[in-house]
Amino acid sequence: MQCKFIKQDNNRCGANAMQGSELCFTHNPEVSESKHEAVVKGGSSPKKNYNTLAPVEISDAKSVVKLLATTVNEVRQGEIDLRVANCIGYLSGHLIKALEVSEIESRMETIERVILERKITR
Repeated sequence: MQCKFIKQDNNRCGANAMQGSELCFTHNPEVSESKHEAVVKGGSSPKKNYNTLAPVEISDAKSVVKLLATTVNEVRQGEIDLRVANCIGYLSGHLIKALEVSEIESRMETIERVILERKITR
């Protein structure tokens, strides 16, 4: 059952009513003390950790592997937020692909240069 409370904009509250009541937890005056306790508890809950991490030099696949290994260990030890770890994993995948493309481009340039040199010396 939907809460019967009418808001200031004359629209009805969209929350579900509590069992045995026509109002939701937010609008039911009979549970105002419980509501206050919930607000206090929410305010004192542990906050998200957005501490910045130290920069890491990433120049090749080995450094990406090292970063991922460090991240896995930090997750296992509860030292890093899972969303940050997921982001590091996701971006590491893109970084590996970019490093591979860069290496292929470098090899292609070398091959093209050798071919041009051989054509010139003939």
